Amino acid sequence: MTRIFSGVKPTGHLTLGNYLGAVRRWAKDDQHRADALFCVVDLHALTVEHDPARVRRLSRQAATLLLAAGLDPDVCTVFVQSHVDEHARLAYVLECTATDGELRRMIQYKEKSAQARAAGESVRLSLLTYPVLMAADILAYGTDEVPVGDDQTQHVELTRDLAVRFNQRYGQTFVVPRATRPAVAARVMDLQDPFSKMGKSHAATAGIVYLLDEPDAVRKKIMRAVTDSGSEVEYDREAKPGVANLLDVLAACGGGDPAELAGAYASYGALKKDTADAVVELLRPVRERHAALAADPGHVDRVLKEGAERARGMARPRVDAAYGAIGLLPAG
Repeated sequence: MTRIFSGVKPTGHLTLGNYLGAVRRWAKDDQHRADALFCVVDLHALTVEHDPARVRRLSRQAATLLLAAGLDPDVCTVFVQSHVDEHARLAYVLECTATDGELRRMIQYKEKSAQARAAGESVRLSLLTYPVLMAADILAYGTDEVPVGDDQTQHVELTRDLAVRFNQRYGQTFVVPRATRPAVAARVMDLQDPFSKMGKSHAATAGIVYLLDEPDAVRKKIMRAVTDSGSEVEYDREAKPGVANLLDVLAACGGGDPAELAGAYASYGALKKDTADAVVELLRPVRERHAALAADPGHVDRVLKEGAERARGMARPRVDAAYGAIGLLPAG
């Protein structure tokens, strides 16, 4: 059976972009068609300055939202990365397989390190090496498919390269995974800056719809979305990125083709209203289920404990095999 691994980083509240680009598909499709693991990758949140209490709080909230979105722990494995030691164990072995040059070529490292330096902050080594930890996340489980957005495709390519290199040097150990992407709304853009992804850790929040936003807040953000010059509603990512983003969101909420939907609108206002209505209705059941789950934290704790035990059982044999293959003496 095909095995899928994917995760969310608790660096901010989950957004509409996270849901439409990944989480909804995990719940509706991926968990049912494959042996699927979904992880709150909390170790990745430590690569930049952070508040420890906030990381813990957001990790729990992310796990709760994954369950609220429809991930079923009886069908898939839901867990927290730091609860499974094999991720960190394998990361070091893969660091001994990766090169400095290929990590420094990673686009996200270039962008985030430049931002840190511009803010007068030091750049943590983990920011450079975190794609190797991501590779360990994936390779530990014999993953076949990694559902990711466009911004993570380069890291999956690195994972593939490391798997092939390790297998060639030390013997067949890892499955070589592939990235998969949804056809629509793989990358939802910021409503105030349609050239930037709707990111959960952005400082400016006016253009970001969070999954736990109240309906009035969702409507306000969408009705204030930046549009484009002219008044004709047409789907053109180059000439009209703001309108195209709204059409992508509307299409992802209700199905249909964004270019065809454009023909139904004579004004930006009507498009915004329908998009706001669609998003509010899409998120309503998620918010309601989250409230119920948050009221029973013991249940969420049990799900995460059982998920970590299951994940550990899957990962340990392969990580042990990698340790042996690279030349480490087995523990007695």
